[in-house]
Amino acid sequence: MKIQAAIFREVGQTFQVEEVELEGPRAGEVLVRVKSAGVCHSDWHLVTGATQHPLPVVPGHEGSGIVEQVGEGVSGLAEGDHVSLNWAPSCGSCFYCLHGRRSLCQTYISPIWGGVMFDGTTRLSQNGTSVYHFSSLACFAEFVVVPAVCCVPMPRDVPFDVAALIGCAVTTGVGAVLNTAKVEAGSSVAVFGVGGVGLSMILGAKHVGASPIIAVDIVAEKLETALQLGATHGIASDSNVAEEIQSLTGGRGADYAFEAIGIPAVQELCFESVRPGGTVVLAGIARSDQQLALSSAKLTRQEKTIMGCYYGTSDPARDFPAYAKLFQAGKLELDRLVSKRYRLEQIGEAYEDLLSGSIARGVIEFE
Repeated sequence: MKIQAAIFREVGQTFQVEEVELEGPRAGEVLVRVKSAGVCHSDWHLVTGATQHPLPVVPGHEGSGIVEQVGEGVSGLAEGDHVSLNWAPSCGSCFYCLHGRRSLCQTYISPIWGGVMFDGTTRLSQNGTSVYHFSSLACFAEFVVVPAVCCVPMPRDVPFDVAALIGCAVTTGVGAVLNTAKVEAGSSVAVFGVGGVGLSMILGAKHVGASPIIAVDIVAEKLETALQLGATHGIASDSNVAEEIQSLTGGRGADYAFEAIGIPAVQELCFESVRPGGTVVLAGIARSDQQLALSSAKLTRQEKTIMGCYYGTSDPARDFPAYAKLFQAGKLELDRLVSKRYRLEQIGEAYEDLLSGSIARGVIEFE
């Protein structure tokens, strides 16, 4: 079938909407009509070259939609199901899955980062040339063919934009609080970078009863949004951040500092902003060639802990429905994360807005 999709061809160039050919699902795969796709920095890393990937590729890794067709051997999914798309599928049987770390599953890493389906081939093409799938999803497109394990059924009354955000930003941010750090009620929390992931961290911190919840960002509008969603304080990141956080936490520093940007200098600031015995959680993805400069003496003498957080230490089959239920119960205001909606042909504008800091989370909506 012929569909419209955003294509990325070369580092330094932007996404272009073009017609591509999409083959139907093979065994173990599902055809999904995309309804909503989140605008995330991770896709933009292709443009900057921070993420290396086979080209040309259809980006988009935060999406939701309706199952249109299931391939041979697929169980647990049926035509008409509403699904969130999971970009980090797990096998359930490797070392990491068996030890409760499904976000670290090794089984599917090679095809996912190779831009192909699990059989090593693509379902996308253009003029007879293969077009690759970003994160197994490629959901900046009207339709996608994805491995069935990438589809998590969602309640029909959960809006598609919320279901899309659960597929990445929410699971990463809320999961960082609930799964990675396991923040306790009454803990002091600082969140550095309040885009979609950072705001999700604030929602997670509010949900567990953390206080104070301190948002740090360079964009005043984002700080205002953070305050509306549950932050108790907002700090402009060009101020003396560590000192201000200490003044709000009895002179000690935060119990937990979360970083959602992927900038080493900010990650180092998180380290300075937590109290002795405190915990730093790094969820932002930095370039692979970047390093942290931390005081090893402070790390030892102050017993600070640094934790990496990939996809919210999640089990999507467990966590996606759980976050949907919390949304339905009014305990996670996920719909308030969406600040602007776009059509696919406006994808350039969407990324201009994201990079300018004028939106928290934008979503591309499909008819």
